[in-house]
Amino acid sequence: HWRGSMVVFRPKDKTSHVSSLKIHKTNVTVMSPAGCPHVNGFKVDNWKQNLRVIYQCFVWSGSAETRKRKAKSCVCHMCGAHLNRLHSCLYCVFFGCFTKKHIHEHAKNKRHNLAIDLLYGGIYCFVCQDYIYDKEMEQIAKEEQRKAWKLQGKFFTLFNPPKYSTWEPTKRELELLRHNPKRRKMTTNCTIGLRGLINLGNTCFMNCIVQALTHTPLLRDFFLSDRHKCEMQSNSCLVCEMSQLFQEFYSGHRSPHIPFRLLHLVWTHARHLAGYEQQDAHEFLIAALDVLHRHCKDDNGKKANNPNNCNCIIDQIFTGGLQSDVTCQVCHGVSTTIDPFWDISLDLPGSSTPFWPLSPGGDGSTLNGESHLSGATTLTDCLRRFTRPEHLGSGAKIKCSGCHSYQESTKQLTMKKLPIVACFHLKRFEHSAKLRRKIITYVSFPLELDMTPFMASSKENRMNGQYQQSVDVFNDNKYSLFAVVNHQGTLESGHYTTFIRQHMDQWFKCDDAIITKASNKDVLDSEG
Repeated sequence: HWRGSMVVFRPKDKTSHVSSLKIHKTNVTVMSPAGCPHVNGFKVDNWKQNLRVIYQCFVWSGSAETRKRKAKSCVCHMCGAHLNRLHSCLYCVFFGCFTKKHIHEHAKNKRHNLAIDLLYGGIYCFVCQDYIYDKEMEQIAKEEQRKAWKLQGKFFTLFNPPKYSTWEPTKRELELLRHNPKRRKMTTNCTIGLRGLINLGNTCFMNCIVQALTHTPLLRDFFLSDRHKCEMQSNSCLVCEMSQLFQEFYSGHRSPHIPFRLLHLVWTHARHLAGYEQQDAHEFLIAALDVLHRHCKDDNGKKANNPNNCNCIIDQIFTGGLQSDVTCQVCHGVSTTIDPFWDISLDLPGSSTPFWPLSPGGDGSTLNGESHLSGATTLTDCLRRFTRPEHLGSGAKIKCSGCHSYQESTKQLTMKKLPIVACFHLKRFEHSAKLRRKIITYVSFPLELDMTPFMASSKENRMNGQYQQSVDVFNDNKYSLFAVVNHQGTLESGHYTTFIRQHMDQWFKCDDAIITKASNKDVLDSEG
């Protein structure tokens, strides 16, 4: 009975290493088209076999034995750390931290100019001060990586999906590239990917979600690399239409796109959204993800029929695991279930549902960069309420497996597994027998969100409804904001717009066919 708009996050940008792409900074040696000249000093005697052994034992580690060896052996020889981007010297047996520059010291003292990244397999040259590309080395890396993936294949599960193999152009694509030499250069001011959408009659609910989806990085990469293999009729497959939509968005055309085929497919596969009356953006998001999930195939070429065991691109990006712990008040036995979710719906102050009375700033701390000084409710407040223990009362007794009788209990929700893209739905639209209204409570949300306090693994840090802030430097639970969907107006007459992040610090407001530049303040002050 609740509907509203969304705040959408993606993971905080992490450093990635791409062996065939060179990004040069000032005061850095620029390599010639032939590649790094310092590689030749390594290519002597049995260099190929030596490189294969390093990849097999310390980088890809396909077998259980090599994984154990890597875990025991791969520590920095100077500080003993396992992390900090370990690199291995290619000339001698030495592991060193890249972050703390221990591998740099070794390279300088021994004049060993090449090292290999033990996580990604990239080769680093300390003279060029860059990751380098060498055709022969790259070929060995790919061959050993494929062998390791074959060995690991039988161990993959839902929570450890197989990696994608690198894309390489086919002979036909190489021919097309030769006949079409013009290239588009991506710069910080580049507007490729920004394109308005024509409103086809109260279709702003669809346009705002399409803008958020087309700017979801991993989804964009999937569709722009032709990963979808369709066996349906292309005119009835929503995944095919989304693929075409991404092509339209990133074609460089500046005129607004008319999404009539997408609207037709939505009406066909989600009949409750058919017609020209106003619809809800959150309902469209869930319906779109559901249809995309049903039309997708997983990496093994199987239809995605089981939502609890699916490896399609939608589930890889958007699916998380929600843990529910029900505790008996008599024997304190705990019953735990884990359910998949695509989004989290959060109650707001001002609704008919009692909101947890937080004590603003009571613990003197600030979580996720949010402050209670203005008295505003924060996204963290809403998440605290969502994950607090709830007493179910005498009217909702459950049968305890320990007591073998019906007892009162408490229920608590936490995040067992975080999705790659986290969607939070603020329940602004209230529908009840007595009431139909929109809740206009302002909710403050941050540019970066730390979900650690709301994880099932962090329950021991939860005391009296407050959370101990994580100080872990290597925190995989942090997200960066990249899209916000807004609703202006009332339940009866309103309009949806979206803020999307094009580059790291560039925001744009998408209002159907009109796209305008926006500031961080515009985004954070908006009614998500």
